[in-house]
Amino acid sequence: MKQISIDLETYSDADLSSCGVYRYAESPAFEILLFGYSIDGKEVKVIDLKSGETIPEQILAALTSPEVTKWAFNAAFERICLSAYLCKAYPERIRTPYLDPHSWKCSMVWSAYAGYPMSLEAAGEALSVKDQKMEEGKSLIRYFSVPCKPTKLNGGRIRNLPEQDPELWETFKTYNKRDVEAEMEIQNALSRYPVPEAVWEEYWLDQKINDRGIRIDETLVEQALSFDERAKEELTKEIRSLTGLDNPNSVQQLKGWIAQNGIAAESLDQKAVQDLIQNTETLDVKRALTIRQQLAKSSVKKYQAMEDAVCLDGRVHGMFQFYGASRTGRWAGRYINLQNLPQNHMEDLAEVRKLVREGKYDTVSMLYDSVPAVLSELIRTAFIPAEGYRFIVSDFSAIEARVLAWLAKEGWRVQAFREGKDIYCASASQMFHVPVEKHGINAELRQKGKIAELALGYGGSVGALKSMGALEMGLPEEELPLLVTSWRRANPKIVQLWWEIDRAVHLAVREREPSRIGGVRISCTDGTLRIQLPSGRSLSYVKPHFGRNRYGGDGVMYYGLDSQKRWAKIESYGPKFVENIVQAISRDILAFSMRTLADARISAHVHDELIIECPEDIPVEEITEKMCKTPPWASGLTLKAEGYSCEFYRKS
Repeated sequence: MKQISIDLETYSDADLSSCGVYRYAESPAFEILLFGYSIDGKEVKVIDLKSGETIPEQILAALTSPEVTKWAFNAAFERICLSAYLCKAYPERIRTPYLDPHSWKCSMVWSAYAGYPMSLEAAGEALSVKDQKMEEGKSLIRYFSVPCKPTKLNGGRIRNLPEQDPELWETFKTYNKRDVEAEMEIQNALSRYPVPEAVWEEYWLDQKINDRGIRIDETLVEQALSFDERAKEELTKEIRSLTGLDNPNSVQQLKGWIAQNGIAAESLDQKAVQDLIQNTETLDVKRALTIRQQLAKSSVKKYQAMEDAVCLDGRVHGMFQFYGASRTGRWAGRYINLQNLPQNHMEDLAEVRKLVREGKYDTVSMLYDSVPAVLSELIRTAFIPAEGYRFIVSDFSAIEARVLAWLAKEGWRVQAFREGKDIYCASASQMFHVPVEKHGINAELRQKGKIAELALGYGGSVGALKSMGALEMGLPEEELPLLVTSWRRANPKIVQLWWEIDRAVHLAVREREPSRIGGVRISCTDGTLRIQLPSGRSLSYVKPHFGRNRYGGDGVMYYGLDSQKRWAKIESYGPKFVENIVQAISRDILAFSMRTLADARISAHVHDELIIECPEDIPVEEITEKMCKTPPWASGLTLKAEGYSCEFYRKS
């Protein structure tokens, strides 16, 4: 046996969508119902574990053998579920809590690498596989795999067993078999787009990090949830008293009350509420809107997500989805999602954290204007290192700007990074032809350099500046076109790179002629546009063709997941491809650093930042120095990482 394709049907009383597979599989109620498998591509068989069948010795041996490759679509689910099963049924066969990921490969990751969806059903449709996932699958899972509501009609039972509907159970077994067949056909369809071994090595490291997880301060989480509930009760009572409304959460009711106070409010979205608070002089309206802001603070829901996902070992596992952003291959967050945590700015963070942990609600309420705002600032601090360890947090400085400068060979930018200069000052100086210092001469121009750097690197214009908050920063609207022109004149090689990539993509799609621009190779074969990065990894754009773009011109289109996660036609052009390339290279640099630091206890990573559990005697400089090691394929790229240690996760 060289490989085995696996698909499981399982049951647990834990909600998989909110708690994740690690918490799901450690529930005492968890069990594997059906075990579908195929050895070396042969006929699929289904083991009906729920009806008393057992897994053959040959298969049990394969699960723990490093010589047999285990394949599954979303292999993390099968690996963790089988780990829990073996720990209970065959503890002598497994030495660690989780099966070693190194002999596992994931066809979902393969699908994403090739530019296809990360859902078995959607991937099957996009690849036009013959053995499609059965449409009745969701209803079968609802019936057999999750608890049911006890009713008089069902005799008060809390789950459905095979004997409740034997015919439906046989259909469930057929569904399990079909999933294995669909997965194997997807693998066959993807065989033209092999995943580099280096990417599989990154996947295995990712799985190790997910297995390790990150510790949660459960006391802080419990108190934060209690604080949030009490604060919401008090704020709701206050806004009802202030407005006289039955339901102050109703947009229509609150807008009507605001109108009665002589203020027209077209919208009550976040930005509109903030503008109204700043511009109104009516104190009751200002207070009501401030309360609405506090009640709408969704960031505190992160505490509930922590409580839902934390496992018996006090850690949250499985928070990172490898290749979750399939356009670039970057990681995506799951469950708690560290990628969008609110920042902390409080100077007395440790002190207020202690007050919340001790349950001193009245003190916190007296000292701070908003309890929800305090809880929001404390979210990061709920992540803590293991006993005897501390966190070292290290992140890259201006990684995308460095990669863009290196890729475009924009000399003055490369030199500025090499000399350790402030890129916002350097950019402003280049744009306006005067020296700019952060707290010195022409310091007021740094803000213009900053907003230009943040908004204009990927072909952005006036609209991008506005989206980045240029007007809120006080920049006059009439100055914005000049800012765009000044930045582009200061960065001619970046502008040149946009259109060189654009021409190369057009040439590849129209003429099937490959091009190489610096370390990037662009080609179109087998119905896929491929952009090979300096690392050797490729970005894939499925079924590229020409069509009418939003500006009425002839543009490149391809199929991919849109912002609504639907498989749809997407248009692109040079600067957007450059953005994909730069972000993908930045991702590869982070992955290289993770592999360099593989022996360290990486607990989490956020964008371009690593969170590592370190013994007290490990200096921060040792971590940042290793993180700054330049990959062999990025000669000439200057990297900079900054780090700090902390007893709980926070921004420095």
